[in-house]
Amino acid sequence: MLLHVILADDNIQRVRIESLPETVDELKTILKNHLTLEGEMVIQFQDPEFNNEFCNLTDISELPRERLKLKIIMSDYTLDTGSLDTSSGSSGETSGRSKHWPDPFTIPSFSYDIELKLRRRNEAYEKDGSLFAPTNDVKTDILDKVGRAMYDFNAYPTPKQVQDVAKALVEKHPCLKEPGSTQGWYCWKFSLSFKMGNLRQKYRIAGCPELTINRKRSAGQETRKMKKAKRAEINFLPDFPQGRTPNSLEEERITLQDEVKKKKPDCNLIDSLMGRSFALRRQEIVEKEPLVAEVESRWPALFSERQIAAEFTRLVAADLPKSFLSGLDRHLPRLLELYKARERRDTKIHSLLESLDSENSNQNRRSAALLGLPYFMKEDPSNFIKFCEATDSEEAAAVNGVDVGVLIVTEEREPAALPRNIADVAVILEGRIVLRKLRDLPTGFAVLMGILYSLNIDYPKGLKYTFEVIQKVIMDIGGGTCSARAHGLRNKLLQGTI
Repeated sequence: MLLHVILADDNIQRVRIESLPETVDELKTILKNHLTLEGEMVIQFQDPEFNNEFCNLTDISELPRERLKLKIIMSDYTLDTGSLDTSSGSSGETSGRSKHWPDPFTIPSFSYDIELKLRRRNEAYEKDGSLFAPTNDVKTDILDKVGRAMYDFNAYPTPKQVQDVAKALVEKHPCLKEPGSTQGWYCWKFSLSFKMGNLRQKYRIAGCPELTINRKRSAGQETRKMKKAKRAEINFLPDFPQGRTPNSLEEERITLQDEVKKKKPDCNLIDSLMGRSFALRRQEIVEKEPLVAEVESRWPALFSERQIAAEFTRLVAADLPKSFLSGLDRHLPRLLELYKARERRDTKIHSLLESLDSENSNQNRRSAALLGLPYFMKEDPSNFIKFCEATDSEEAAAVNGVDVGVLIVTEEREPAALPRNIADVAVILEGRIVLRKLRDLPTGFAVLMGILYSLNIDYPKGLKYTFEVIQKVIMDIGGGTCSARAHGLRNKLLQGTI
């Protein structure tokens, strides 16, 4: 089998293999051996379901069986030497974290001498239950190694994540259990929490962007809100690629801005420039918190379906349309069953299901599930979902005063709860349309999620549970911790109880 592999714009190679392996990890190993690559990699393939645009490969069965064209993104983020290594990968993309917090967490290997000590102490524990009281230097080495491994995934791990790591540590090395402790890991949890604080301080002093932005205020100065990842972003504020400066990246931004203005812009060049300028763009968006209009003026290429999906992948390491639509389809039948059980008590849900009865296509079922979700979560979407006829005056009136929303342009003077004749779907931010001509309502919702991540915009306050369910339950991003209301819905979806 012949593979067409893109490593960079100027580095495209042919790789011949006997047959496709059974897993993505095996394919990565094969490509690393053939192309002499080292480090973490993300494999993308041309997805025929999305006009052959590149999507992250998560399952080998997703690959077409003929004419395979793959794109490789190398992305390393290592802290083994105690300094921040932000060397860029061969694809030209900004380096950064490429994986979410693992479940279960894998405890790293320690230095040779410590591994020997732990092995012997674990054997003694198996024989007679004797515990190991590590010396200060051994404990420091263990905490340092585990803390750095945690930092590779998240600079600000949640208490639950720290607890899980402490449990994993004593499960792998039971000799480290604490005498007199029921769980055996209680003190390790606090030690790891302190270690993470020390590491953050160390890297903050070294100049790590995602930490220096949260430096403490001096006495008498106003304390500003914490600017850190809150929605499972793994590259919330990445460092600049090695050898790049704000000035050099600003030059690329200007080149990018000029390319977008051309009648026939080079899409591949735009993709490359957007990837390389990611760190500069995030710095501006997170630190300065500009208006959407200002971002659109400086980064016009970002405001397209293609680039929003790419930016979302950089931030979250997930495919935007796939994670949204596949997650929605997975829960769709059960979600509509839950709506059905409540329709007698909620006239809005009743109207949606009544409209769905007349045209029960999968696209309408998706739309009904999304439109009904706020009502099911007991929230009011009246200033979020907007309907209007296809006239300039109607559109202007509909978007006026809407901070975050989706506009549905119909050919009906009085649209039904589930409109049939949709002329356009658009995204509203700060009282103006920022992206339109989206294919359908589910695509509009997916693109809106991507924009909110890309521009670091908070979810609408009146719909916090609706968006939490979309992110953590439907898209399965950062779902380890949920509010009681979102967790209740997830249990009903998974357990099959109304």
